[in-house]
Amino acid sequence: MLLLLGGVRHGLGMLAIQRAYLLSRSAHTLPQGLEYRPIKKVMVANRGEIAIRVFRACTELGIRTVAVYSEQDTGQMHRQKADEAYLIGKGLPPVAAYLHIPDIIKVAKENNVDAIHPGYGFLSERHDFAQACAEAGVRFIGPSPEVVRKMGDKVEARALAIQAGVPVVPGTDSPISSLQEAREFASTYGFPIIFKAAYGGGGRGMRVVREYEVVEEAGHTPSEGRGLGEGVWPAISNNPVVGYENAGTVEFLVDRHGKHYFIEVNSRLQVEHTVTEEITDVDLVHAQLRVCEGRSLSELGLQQDKIRINGSAIQCRVTTEDPARGFQPDTGRLEVFRSAEGMGIRLDSASAFQGAVISPHYDSLLVKVIASGQDLPSAASKMLRALAEFRIRGVKTNIPFLQNVLSNHQFLYSTVDTQFIDENQDLFNLRRTQNRAQKLLHYLGHVMVNGPTTPIPVQAKPSSTDPVIPPVPMGEPPAGFREVLLKEGPAGFARAVRQHRGLLLMDTTFRDAHQSLLATRVRTHDLKKITPYVAHNFSKLFSVENWGGATFDVAMRFLWECPWRRLQELRALLPNVPFQMLLRGANAVGYTNYPDNAVFKFCEVAKENGMDVFRVFDSLNYLPNMLLGMDAAGSAGGVVEAAISYTGDVSDPARRKYTLDYYLQLAQELVKAGTHILAIKDMAGLLKPEASRLLVSALRDRFPEVPIHVHTHDTAGAGVAAMLACAEAGADIVDVAVDSMAGMTSQPSMGAIVACTKGTKYDTEISLEKVFDYSEYWEVTRGLYAPFDCTATMKSGNADVYENEIPGGQYTNLHFQAHSMGLGHKFKEVKKAYAEANKLLGDLIKVTPSSKIVGDLAQFMVQNTLSRAEVEERADELSFPLSVVEFLQGHIGIPHGGFPEPFRSKVLKSLPRMEGRPGASLPAMDFQKLEADLQATHGTNITPEDVMSAAMYPKVFQEFKEFTANFGPVDCLSTRLFLEGPKIAEEFEVELERGKTLHIKALALGDLNKAGQREVFFELNGQLRSVLVKDTLAMKEMHFHPKALKDVRGQVGGQRVEKGQPLCVLSAMKMETVVNSPLAGTVAKVYVKADSSLEGDDLILEISE
Repeated sequence: MLLLLGGVRHGLGMLAIQRAYLLSRSAHTLPQGLEYRPIKKVMVANRGEIAIRVFRACTELGIRTVAVYSEQDTGQMHRQKADEAYLIGKGLPPVAAYLHIPDIIKVAKENNVDAIHPGYGFLSERHDFAQACAEAGVRFIGPSPEVVRKMGDKVEARALAIQAGVPVVPGTDSPISSLQEAREFASTYGFPIIFKAAYGGGGRGMRVVREYEVVEEAGHTPSEGRGLGEGVWPAISNNPVVGYENAGTVEFLVDRHGKHYFIEVNSRLQVEHTVTEEITDVDLVHAQLRVCEGRSLSELGLQQDKIRINGSAIQCRVTTEDPARGFQPDTGRLEVFRSAEGMGIRLDSASAFQGAVISPHYDSLLVKVIASGQDLPSAASKMLRALAEFRIRGVKTNIPFLQNVLSNHQFLYSTVDTQFIDENQDLFNLRRTQNRAQKLLHYLGHVMVNGPTTPIPVQAKPSSTDPVIPPVPMGEPPAGFREVLLKEGPAGFARAVRQHRGLLLMDTTFRDAHQSLLATRVRTHDLKKITPYVAHNFSKLFSVENWGGATFDVAMRFLWECPWRRLQELRALLPNVPFQMLLRGANAVGYTNYPDNAVFKFCEVAKENGMDVFRVFDSLNYLPNMLLGMDAAGSAGGVVEAAISYTGDVSDPARRKYTLDYYLQLAQELVKAGTHILAIKDMAGLLKPEASRLLVSALRDRFPEVPIHVHTHDTAGAGVAAMLACAEAGADIVDVAVDSMAGMTSQPSMGAIVACTKGTKYDTEISLEKVFDYSEYWEVTRGLYAPFDCTATMKSGNADVYENEIPGGQYTNLHFQAHSMGLGHKFKEVKKAYAEANKLLGDLIKVTPSSKIVGDLAQFMVQNTLSRAEVEERADELSFPLSVVEFLQGHIGIPHGGFPEPFRSKVLKSLPRMEGRPGASLPAMDFQKLEADLQATHGTNITPEDVMSAAMYPKVFQEFKEFTANFGPVDCLSTRLFLEGPKIAEEFEVELERGKTLHIKALALGDLNKAGQREVFFELNGQLRSVLVKDTLAMKEMHFHPKALKDVRGQVGGQRVEKGQPLCVLSAMKMETVVNSPLAGTVAKVYVKADSSLEGDDLILEISE
């Protein structure tokens, strides 16, 4: 008999249960002069890691090996590691195949197997299997069948321990057969108690019971553990009644005083046997095989007095289980597998390799990691290092949980009991693996197979030429106006602006310019490259507009990047120039109303992330909405720039709605409310030079101490002249865009303003040469966004803007919307309809979202070939766009002059109407609950910025998080790769972060498989990687949608519907249209389903009268 001590922490470290691993050769059961019979061939009646472990031992001893495998295990590594492998259990369920004794014995007999090793689990503790081996003349590497039976009977094993004088946990002497017996035991010893099956192992059949009611309900909490013990083995192994031989395990409970209490004996090799091997230098499987051959322990050099414990060892079972979901097994394909190495690390693995498929049919063990050291902390540090080296992608693993356990101070230095995990729930605060490289490969593969993930409005390819960044000097950039703001605060900043000599410029290149020209698609990747140059060469700027407006949702919706991260990264690169954003008053950065506290919180978080100047406007100049936004920006500590949205023409006496007096009165209210800066927001570029002089001079005379900031668009081509006129009339700041991003629907040219003011009292103090270099960068960069460039259809500015009054920022969006709805060839009609729609709605201030409402109505009129008169006449039966209906209900506020009647009443009919400020009646938003909900969905790494994104755009944020969870940080990719993916054989680099760069080469695109997928092959950092990508086009069914017949009202596309009843909602870009029934009747046939893609004139459903 030999006692091998396993008294170390391992597995999950539940030390209240300890084990001793033991080897025995009972002399009384062996006849004198037992013949030594060498084993030439061993079968392992098991699978996975333990099978491979035994095969390795056999190979080292020169023994031939045989594997058996089920039909589900044809790809498993254990069958490849053996010299021979045979199928068993054909047609049987996965587990049943390894339990099918006749097949196993048949394979052993047919292939001259000398001995069978059962491993652990499956048949390892089945005495009938050991008996079948004996009857077939095949040696069973383990105890005799009778011993296996006795040790499997937990009651009998317990009796032997009592007989040997070993302390046992209080329990029944025999299996109980009634509830009354259980109650009597509980009355004597108290709760909690454990129900345990007389036969079973590994925690099977164990239930913790804490009260009488649970006894009747058969409680549910399992108990299991690890450890060492001694004292009972001599009584078992030397007992002539037992006659134990070969390896076994004795389990003990240990209390806080170090006393051991016997639990059971497992007559097999244990999963954790590797720990004993590491600290004793005894190969237990070698010993098992030699004992089975007839060798004695003394012949093997295994005497108890020679066994020494050397240091400590820990075993971690890396499994494909998700700790965040109660250790639910995960299945799938191992896309990446990179294991640990190094001193003190041993790996016993199963089928762990790139491309392996993790089956749902068996144990989720992937690899056993054993770390050895001189003591527990050193072993733990090696284990932590090893676990950190693993890269396993494609399935979830328990590695984050194991890392938390190994970092826990109690685990390393204190007493740990069976309640350790229950009492340390922070172990489940799991750090999510980033898996950035593999996710990016998935994205690139997806684009290569399916095309861009962002809608492409025109068929143009991104330029293949990358922009050259002009040289940036070393060191810190020069001081700018932001230094004044940080020292003097918003009020002092405003005074400094007013006292400044010369004209100040705000650069819109980072926001409004690309929103107007390139559909807001410019990515942070390209903004960051030029930002240091701006910091060093444009410190004289008043501000850089780089955030807010449409850029916020488009960043998440189409660019799949975080708008907050853009703000943070640009702030770090541009510390000296104030940042400016566009705040839509009570709408914040959305298209709807939010609770007041949401607007305040948004401004607070924006200020914390580096925003300085808040340009606050309302799409209707509705004062209550503006005042809320101003209060929110001011409370956050930002510079409040209240903006008067300009429309009409103050120089034209015939335009009587938006007169000079109107603007002066509105300005008076804004100054009275405490704005630091007064802005004129001319979103359509309607300010002519004469109107500019009239308006700005009147404001300057009325408010001599307040800085005036003017914003315009250059759609008509008169922007530079208008801004120079504003400067001459007393404006302090005007908006410009760098030359290659200026003109047309963007802002006036920076270079033109700089050149025209040079040497005058309006000198901007900006170097014209630096503007040229800045412009050159953007000229090349703009080519990367060719699929979004408005010049695809608009080749020049157009003075018809003075008639249609379309805002510059909307012009491109309206064009793309028209194309997406099949109205691209009618865009001229759309512009004319825009002017008519504006009149229908009462001549509105037109800026987001009011401009969108006018645009939606204009497209609706063109699509349905409706004149203004026809719309007015049929207003009570038409299915107007949802935005139009909600505007007339009062959802965005009250327009100057009130709502148009009788048009409003005819459209709304009995629909509810909102009076006063729309957001005033909304209940406060519960940010704590929102954060908790987000954490429940997306994990604990939710930031305050994430909470605000979800508050503004819940659905968009959800889709953004889902996208990044699948495809990773796509903002790291160059713009061309982001839009169209790499070409085959193209090599490129992707910088994940400073000092971490991926070297990638696109290798090949595979054929379509039966699942509708293509395998895309890459080389990543010199190693082959592949991803499976669904081919969305190939998976679609061929489907031709029926078209609606013109002049048939019943075809708008069962049940009974009434006239005007909503039938469905159509969505195109940001426009939603509710389709109402044009008549009362019965639905005859429906041709659409949710998320259907439709073209113009597609039939939705048929209604019969």
